[in-house]
Amino acid sequence: MNIQTFFTLYILALPIFIVIDFLWLGVIVKNLYKNQIGHLLGDINWLAAFLFYGIFVLGLTFFVLYPAATRGTLATALVLGGLFGFFAYATYDLTNLSTMRSWPVLITVIDMAWGFFLAASVSVSTVYLFNLMK
Repeated sequence: MNIQTFFTLYILALPIFIVIDFLWLGVIVKNLYKNQIGHLLGDINWLAAFLFYGIFVLGLTFFVLYPAATRGTLATALVLGGLFGFFAYATYDLTNLSTMRSWPVLITVIDMAWGFFLAASVSVSTVYLFNLMK
């Protein structure tokens, strides 16, 4: 594994992921989340939030971005990224649905779809930008 390539992909992907997710959470579905799970929400733990972003993008880089950028195509990035996001978000949401008394099915479905879209779009964007830099 080429560490410079890996690091470059990670550095490209992280801000893309954060910006898209902040738009989603802070603008697009802000009221939906308040309405559906507002009773469960507290103040944002920014350290935990940024740890999630860093760790998620690290996994995305290892399992999706590096393979797609070095041996694959944008289609590879789309499919692998989407699946990675779907599985990660399904783990979170289905665990909440199975263990929390008032976790909404609607949020589970929306989040799983969002995980797919977010990781797929970040993956395609990152690999595209990386290829432009070559």
